[in-house]
Amino acid sequence: MNLLALDTSTECCSAALLCGAELIERSEIAPRRHAELILPMIDGLLAEAGISRRRLDGIAVGRGPGAFTGVRLAISLAQGLALGLDVPVVPVSSLAALAQDVPAQTAQDTAILAVIDARMGEVYAGAYRRVGGVVEPLGGEHVGPAARLELPQSTQWCIAGSGWDAYREALAARLPHAPRWADGARFPQARAVVRLAAPQFEAGRGVSPEYALPVYLRDKVALTLDEQRAR
Repeated sequence: MNLLALDTSTECCSAALLCGAELIERSEIAPRRHAELILPMIDGLLAEAGISRRRLDGIAVGRGPGAFTGVRLAISLAQGLALGLDVPVVPVSSLAALAQDVPAQTAQDTAILAVIDARMGEVYAGAYRRVGGVVEPLGGEHVGPAARLELPQSTQWCIAGSGWDAYREALAARLPHAPRWADGARFPQARAVVRLAAPQFEAGRGVSPEYALPVYLRDKVALTLDEQRAR
């Protein structure tokens, strides 16, 4: 199985290719350069693997949440590639990909909080646990002020994502104890997207390109003056 994965939902632009058991990837922190970088990344991966696009069996894509423009870019590119190649798509939560990238040994027997800075004083957040080799959600994904974040019950937490660096004190106040592990410099990566998507492809759960839709969680990019004053 040859699976291509993309994620451009945050400041990080990444692509990964799973060829059988081999995983190769490209990743760069490059705000506002995703459209410039992502296609050369894909071409580089295919060249390194020695295969053409026609040998791809499917496309995995980070569906968001994250930056509106970045999420739309990855989804539209995944749809276009899949449509042209007549292959299915598996959209994967970018928050789940962020949680998946937490080192397995570190996250053993702990809950994982994935938090992406949503600007406007808010975070995109999701809680997960590792089951076998992949993470599973412990509830829904949310967007809102870090100081009001509601978490499922757990005595131990690992935290990953830019939301930790942006709102560390507010998030720490929501935890029962100091986090076992935390990294605010992590972003969703295509390597994690493809790891989460592979079992879905194997189970025949890929969707037609038109059903691979973005998830924004928030439908606006700025607060009104009244909303700002209410904070």
